[in-house]
Amino acid sequence: MISFCTLFNSTYLTRGLAMYHSLELHCPAFHIYIFAFDQNCFEVLTRLQLKFATIISLDEFEDAELLRVKPSRTATEYCWTCTPVSIDYCIRRFGLDCCTYIDADLLFYADPLVLIDELGDKSVLITEHRYTKQYDQSAISGKYCVQFVSIKNDTRGNEVLQWWKQACLDWCYNRVEDNKFGDQKYLDDWCERFEGVHELQHLGGGVAPWNMQQYNFCWKAGALQGMELATGKTFPLVFFHFHGFRYHKSNVFMPAGPYQLNENLLTLLYGPYIDSLKRAMQLLTRKIPFQSEKIHELLPVKKVFYYPRRMYMLYIRGHYRNYYHQSYFSKRQQA
Repeated sequence: MISFCTLFNSTYLTRGLAMYHSLELHCPAFHIYIFAFDQNCFEVLTRLQLKFATIISLDEFEDAELLRVKPSRTATEYCWTCTPVSIDYCIRRFGLDCCTYIDADLLFYADPLVLIDELGDKSVLITEHRYTKQYDQSAISGKYCVQFVSIKNDTRGNEVLQWWKQACLDWCYNRVEDNKFGDQKYLDDWCERFEGVHELQHLGGGVAPWNMQQYNFCWKAGALQGMELATGKTFPLVFFHFHGFRYHKSNVFMPAGPYQLNENLLTLLYGPYIDSLKRAMQLLTRKIPFQSEKIHELLPVKKVFYYPRRMYMLYIRGHYRNYYHQSYFSKRQQA
């Protein structure tokens, strides 16, 4: 059985639930430990009684070291600080042989066991950003992405984990300083600094907005297949990282921020992801009364849309620049 952990607050509830349900669909044997980063999130997740999840509150999780650094970190920086701490907590508290941290805005399309199996006799698995050239942010964000990190409960794994945990407690900020950035650039030299660290080779693990331009996707034999455009190499898509996805009012979305999208990506990845988020919202609406502002980061549509032509393009045509209305995806599904 695969043991996962993740952390998020109320504004990521629908994303976290969509991720959980994709694991239910594609991963035959898993359990996920979810760290709820506010009381509303904890109460909602607890009431949902997710079959393959253990919900952990901040009161249970936070120790003296975390509480000491918390006032000096923003909410985002504190989440980053807690990433290695959450892995360590799960391994110690629940006696796990291995724990895989996953970001809440992933969606799984196949069993992730194929990724973890790459570890073999190694102890730590990390995933490369694989940036498309025009989006290369390695100098700032690092070579590797803290989106899917597996660490075994063995000597080599614990050496890496304890080093990373202490480093993040000492310094974890949303800025570049002394070749550090958040919790992420610490991973840059792990393959040289430590023994037993493996860089994931499977292309289906780690497709994201910053590298998706390198691939084309299609359904084949009931599975979503990717093809690397430069080589023609095909691979099953295991997970996609929906980084930067933003909700706006009036059923408007900015799916991928500044990153280049095409019809293939919108049809096969982003449209279905929005459907997954809608189903998660419907589940919450059906089971638990709530105010939508607590669930989504509902951002106002920019004043740029006050111009009639742009309003027409957004609400009638369905999209304008990087903004997409729900109707755009509905029309494509009906076509």
